[in-house]
Amino acid sequence: MTNVTILDHPLLQHKISLLRDKATGTQEFRSLIEEIAMLMGYEALRDLPVEDKEIETPIETCMTPMLAGKKLAVVPILRAGLGMTGGILALVPSAKVGHIGLYRDPETHEPHEYYCKLPNPIEQRTIVVTDPMLATGGSAADAITMIKNHGGKKIKFMAIIAAPEGLKRLHEAHPDVQIYVGHVDRCLNENAYICPGLGDAGDRIFGTK
Repeated sequence: MTNVTILDHPLLQHKISLLRDKATGTQEFRSLIEEIAMLMGYEALRDLPVEDKEIETPIETCMTPMLAGKKLAVVPILRAGLGMTGGILALVPSAKVGHIGLYRDPETHEPHEYYCKLPNPIEQRTIVVTDPMLATGGSAADAITMIKNHGGKKIKFMAIIAAPEGLKRLHEAHPDVQIYVGHVDRCLNENAYICPGLGDAGDRIFGTK
């Protein structure tokens, strides 16, 4: 899968291991999610366009590269994707933020849309879609379809942990989207949870059950 990048940096893997630990509390879990998103974003955004601008240093005037164009849009899939937004905004504070709301049917495990608000003009931006867990791949695939239907073109997807089933589904649905994953786990269980995974990312980020 040429559009899939598995990020194996030791710092990233260490922080993902801390996320998995059921003893990790809400505050630490939330901080780790942001730190991981920042580390992943550093790699995922290496192809952001730049252009030379003239600035004056304390020594002299020079031409030096700065981000070009309409820059970036971060679109978390609600609600767990929100946890990754701060990490990316720490890298690119000028980025605009959209939101896509999907919930998973407890019986079919298929996603259903309930909210979509995107920055305008979305077609001129590099779009990073975030969701900590790529399980069945249904929510991610549907969210990206929604963004494309609104005119989005250059789309990246970031997940901290993925199941092979979800990775395959997203790759097949959107082979033009660059996918960045921190770790590919073993499989999905009968409830469509990633194994070994880390439980429900939304509940652990927001301290809910």
